[in-house]
Amino acid sequence: MVMNAPTTPRIPLLDLDLLKTLVAIAETGNFSAAAAAVHRTPSAVSMQVKKMEEILGRPVFIRDSRSVELTEDGAFLLEHARRMLALNRDAVARFVQPDVEGVVRLGAPDDVAERFLVDMLRRFNESHPQVTVNVTIDGTARMIEMVQRGQLDMTLATCEAGFNEDGAEILFREQLIWAVCKGGVAAEQVPLPVSVWEEGCVWRKAALEQLEAQGIPWRVAFQSAHISGQRAAVLADLAIAPIPVSSLGGCIVEAPARFGLPTLPKYALGLLMADDPNPAVIAAADHLRASFASR
Repeated sequence: MVMNAPTTPRIPLLDLDLLKTLVAIAETGNFSAAAAAVHRTPSAVSMQVKKMEEILGRPVFIRDSRSVELTEDGAFLLEHARRMLALNRDAVARFVQPDVEGVVRLGAPDDVAERFLVDMLRRFNESHPQVTVNVTIDGTARMIEMVQRGQLDMTLATCEAGFNEDGAEILFREQLIWAVCKGGVAAEQVPLPVSVWEEGCVWRKAALEQLEAQGIPWRVAFQSAHISGQRAAVLADLAIAPIPVSSLGGCIVEAPARFGLPTLPKYALGLLMADDPNPAVIAAADHLRASFASR
């Protein structure tokens, strides 16, 4: 007797039209305006939402007579919908928008430039050779001000973990950890020597608030605006530092549990754009969304 092997249930797909409608509703705040944005009737939009919720088995919107709000699941789906749509636009742009040209003024934190941006911009240059990207590396607060003053077209900004910027589109989330030198003793010192940057730094705020909450005495032993400086302080065993988990490597390791350091939150990387972006800026933003979505 031949027994059929059990089959894994197939996961249904959400097509891009459904995701596009989800984004339109979230951005306009109602079904009628979203219908106009996606060139459908309000009843067709309602049917799309019903189909989405049937596929997922849970609601994505809370609706009443005056407004539409995302549920927690809807907010999660919105983040991924934007990424999937950006991936599609970025891929198609290679074929249908080779003539996009212009200058993009992009801001980015130091650690993002070092860990992610160089490779992302190299690939963007390959697909959009007529677009020039000028990058400014600075602190999140200053770059947000530069976007607001029209000095930058858009900026990548660290957010959450104690800092939230209204209007920032979340592209990527990552766990913060305590980094120490392998075999080092800095984490045993009292007060605890910490390497951070200035007031307003998301990682600093998250780390020092957690230390205060647990009553752990600390001192700022090393200040650097650059992640290379943070690494240097850790490698020299002068201090420990709150950094993203992807920055670990070599002799820079996560602090062992025996040191009793508080758990740090995740932080988010967001994208903040100036009003009325030109086609080159839109193309660069879509490329960043797609690049982070694929990580």
